[in-house]
Order: sequence, then structure tokens, then C-alpha cells
Amino acid sequence: MSRGSAVAPGRPGSAVYPSSPLGEQQVGIATGRDVSWEPLIDYRRNGVSETTIHGAVAWASGDRIVHSFGGNVLCYGRSMMKPVTMKVFAQELGGVLSWEQKAISVASHNGDTEHVAAAQSILSESEWGLMQTPLDVPLVQFGRQVRRARRWFHCCSGEHAAILRGCRSRGWNRAGYTLPQHVFFQEYLAVLRRYLGADWEPVRVARDGCGLPTVSNTVNELARLYAGLAATRDQDWIWEAMVRNPDLIGGFNRLDSTIIKAGEGAVLAKEGADGLLGLAVVHPDYPDGLGVVIKIAHGWNPQATWYIARSVLGVLGFELRNPYPLHRQKAFIVEGVVPPDRLSSLQAIPLHDEWDPDDDRWYYDWNEHVGKDGSEPGWARYPG
Repeated sequence: MSRGSAVAPGRPGSAVYPSSPLGEQQVGIATGRDVSWEPLIDYRRNGVSETTIHGAVAWASGDRIVHSFGGNVLCYGRSMMKPVTMKVFAQELGGVLSWEQKAISVASHNGDTEHVAAAQSILSESEWGLMQTPLDVPLVQFGRQVRRARRWFHCCSGEHAAILRGCRSRGWNRAGYTLPQHVFFQEYLAVLRRYLGADWEPVRVARDGCGLPTVSNTVNELARLYAGLAATRDQDWIWEAMVRNPDLIGGFNRLDSTIIKAGEGAVLAKEGADGLLGLAVVHPDYPDGLGVVIKIAHGWNPQATWYIARSVLGVLGFELRNPYPLHRQKAFIVEGVVPPDRLSSLQAIPLHDEWDPDDDRWYYDWNEHVGKDGSEPGWARYPG
């Protein structure tokens, strides 16, 4: 670095800036090279694996880990944690917000008109200036091309508005509500300890993309939290708000919105960056609630996650449609995404539909159309 750098070795900023492109090894924090990621799904072209998606999957019921595959990876829950976050204000907001406002408070929305309207309605117009989401454009492609950036387009605007409304209801200072020392974040940690134990502490607290603090959790811990969502679904409005308004949670053709519809009141789903999907499931085989968390190693991949979620939900008796078909490939699931006792059910769930294009091969044995001497057949030598 240049001599004028404030982050070069020995300079004031050196302690908080990476000192090596290899990264520093820290005790208790495994980086990507240390994690034993497992293949979860592969895309095959005419039977040959062309792309393999790695990650981890955890199943939990109550405090018990039912199944773990791919390692108990440490990551950040990020937006997947919104249904847990809003438990801080479950009592205060329960009687004052509409069902649409409640749903948008736990959403990572596309930024469509109805999403923005629901988020804005949580606050009076005079309070809008308090909201500290970054400037952004809608998640949908068309919106990203033609809209100017606004705070309300950010996928977390509903959550921020609800936090501000909740802070007002509880008499908390709303200045600095995005900081980890604010009382809101301390109360959020208390909610996590209700599910993870009184002695639980986060290994790391980072600044999320929306500016709020996000804490590190293992995939197993995240699964336990989602099992808790299912077990406590009748204690507040969060479950019902998401089931009533699935299209406000994500948006059109978003994975979590589609899963909530398919679950018909028995499944909550929430996407989280980067590469997370949380499922909270009401199922007779799991009276303490079932939580399933999928973590994609390389980051958010909605199509791969969709295939895995279809398989997980399928062995539990829920029918989730396939995503749009792959381009000249087919998807194949890895056995370890479900517990061993459900493997036979997994084998009955196709990841392609009868009407999907089947164009990753020719419909004949090409060897039969080559001359015995290895020459090309006549029709290949004389096209047309």
C-alpha cells in the first residue's frame, strides 16, 4: 500500500483491516476452506455431473438435532432471522398493526408497489426520515432498470419501519436504532437466549447489508430457532401474518412465498442472504416443532435451494412444485439432505416434470451413425 494509507501495517487503521489476502485464522471460527461442505445437488448433462452445489442442511426438533449434513457451519442468519427479530415487539405491535403491516415487518420483499405501500403505512410520513435502510432499487429486474434508488425499495424497509414503530411504543430512543448497543438489539439477544439457552453468546456480531446488527449462528442453532417458531406459533401474530400474506414476504415466484402457499398454514419459509433458507414445519412426527435450514456454500442460489426444499418438504408430505427447468440439464438430489429413515420417500420425488425439455442429449446412439471405418455418414458429408 502507498505511504499515505491509513490501513497499512503500523498505521492507525491496520488493526481493523485485513492484513493478508489469505485472511487470518481465528480460533473457533472456521472459514470456507476449513468447512467440510457436502454436495447437496448436482446438475447433469446426459448423465455427467456438470455443476455441483455444495452446502449444509440441519433438521432440529425442540433442542434436539434430528439430522445434520455438510457440517455445523457458522454463518450469519441475516434476513432469515426476521420472524425471530419481530418477537421483540410481538406484544406492542400485535394490536396496532394490520395483517399486511405485520407481514411486511418480517419480509425481504421485491420492492413492488404493494410492498412499499405496506411498509410506508407503518409510520407516519413525518417519521419516514428516521428510517436508515440504504438507498436501493427493487429486486425485480424491471424495477432495477427504471427506478431511482429509494430507501423504501430496500427489501428490509418493512422491518426497519416496524422496529421504529416498536421503539416508539416501548418508549425507546429511536436515534441509533441500527447500532448493536441500542436496547433493541439487546432485547433481540434476549429472545435468542430463550431458544438457545441463557448462556448463549454470539461468536461474532456484524453489520448486515441493511445496517442492522446480525449475529453469527451455527446451522444447527438456526434449525433450533426455526423449530421454536413452529412450537410457539400460537403465542403471537408472526406465524399467522406470514400465512395470511405470503406474497408480501418475498414476492411473485420467490421461493419463500411459494413454499408458504404450498404449506397451507403448516409451513413457514424465509429466505436469508447469503444462501440461507429456513423452514418451520408443523408435523405430527415432530410435536416439538420441526426446523430445517439449508445453507448453500457459494451464496444465494434460489433454483438449487428450491430443488432441495422440494425434496425436504416432499418427504414430509408437502407438495412444492418444481422451479423453472434448467437449461439443457437435469437436477439430481444427494441422499444426505434428509434423515436416513426418509430416504425411501426421497427417491419418489422427481426433480423434473414430464413436459420439461429433454434436450441434453440426442435421441439415438450416435455410434450407430458412424461408418465402420470411422468415417462420417453420408448425410453428414452432404448437408441438405
